[in-house]
Amino acid sequence: MNNTKIKKHKVSKKTKKSWRKHIDTKDVEQFLEDKRLEERLGAPLSERVDSELFIIDNTPNEIKPVISSKRATRLALKEKETRCFAPLKPHTQVPDPISKRNRVRTKEERMNSILRQRETERKLKGILKLKEREVLKNRALKTAAVMKRPKRGEFKNDLWDVTNNLLPDAVTEWMSTDSVRHTVKHLGVQKRKLPLSLHKKTSILPSIEIPHPGTSYNPSYNDHHELLNDIAQKELQLIKEEAHLDRVTTKMFKKIPLDKKDEYLMKEMSEGLPIEKQIILNSEPTKEGCIEEDLLVAITKGKPTKNVKKTLVQRRKQREQKQAANERTLTKIEKKKVSDIYKLKVLKKQIDAKERKEDLLRQKRIKKRARESTMPKTLSKTKFVPLDSDFQLSEELCGNLRNCNSSKNLLQDRYKSLQQRNIIAPSVIKLKKEKAKVKKFIKPDHKINLVKMSQ
Repeated sequence: MNNTKIKKHKVSKKTKKSWRKHIDTKDVEQFLEDKRLEERLGAPLSERVDSELFIIDNTPNEIKPVISSKRATRLALKEKETRCFAPLKPHTQVPDPISKRNRVRTKEERMNSILRQRETERKLKGILKLKEREVLKNRALKTAAVMKRPKRGEFKNDLWDVTNNLLPDAVTEWMSTDSVRHTVKHLGVQKRKLPLSLHKKTSILPSIEIPHPGTSYNPSYNDHHELLNDIAQKELQLIKEEAHLDRVTTKMFKKIPLDKKDEYLMKEMSEGLPIEKQIILNSEPTKEGCIEEDLLVAITKGKPTKNVKKTLVQRRKQREQKQAANERTLTKIEKKKVSDIYKLKVLKKQIDAKERKEDLLRQKRIKKRARESTMPKTLSKTKFVPLDSDFQLSEELCGNLRNCNSSKNLLQDRYKSLQQRNIIAPSVIKLKKEKAKVKKFIKPDHKINLVKMSQ
């Protein structure tokens, strides 16, 4: 074999690109890899002392007791070093290259010894600065709040209690709730605000209504007939409304046969037109009409009037006339006041009639408000429809629960009750999703003219 050495070519290493291309960095990478290995495993074995590599075990072979009790386990956990200090420890075995480092002294260490002694004497005498007094006050408030805080599982106080024992009643009478909450907050107590939903109920109706005694499986004769009478009255009212709608919609229009449809249409469209009289549209204008038009033109084309200013005499007379009109108005008012004294009986009757009318309207409004309070509000576009009343005919009554048939769905009844009490908005179940109607058209450049193509 020829042990000839390969001749290295001389290349330019002027730029970074050419330098990186023609330089060998394997020795540098190997050195860095060794350093990383030392960081993970520590210094090499040749550089370590025997005491670091070997340990003489002089302890007797005793079996360590197993910690079984909870208290001992907790004590062992307390003595164990916490995991939060793990990031502060060095994560490498490489020694610190800078053995001596400067430590930042604390504020007390930087303070002069004489000044430090004066501060200590001042605190022993009880002379405190404003900031120190505020710190002590805040610390006391924090300690009191922590002591008043209930333990886990304890519910002694009402969270939404609006009463206040810290401030006297004489102070809280004229203060609003926000002002009381703001004042109490600075005394170390957090006063909670009651939600608006808890101030007022959505409806005065009870959550569970008491059913009619006639719906019982063994009702009395009067209760059962009263229930049937109420249901019959509701059915008659529905029949009456349907008949009214049929009368004002379907029965208002006549049925027209197909052979007379054009005849009726012609008669309807020509109603009110003067068929017998003929109107002459192209008639010549008369001489009288021409004369009237000339007069109108002459009047409109008159000379414009000049804006003549008023004289001093005219302005004085105008001012006197205004003053006289004001005096006459005041005189009429005074005369009316005198005449109203003799009309006290008439005025009293008018006032009494007006008060009676207002009282009557007020009573009507109260009744209307009470009637509307029991009705469901409009929470959506869907109108609330109550469930049909539950009833049984006389021949369907069985007299015992064993043979009684359930005629109402409990889940549907509760859902309708929530809608009636304005807790849930009424809705309709839709099995198919409604899609928007999309208008389709063909772009002008996409249209195909078949006539031109055939030619």
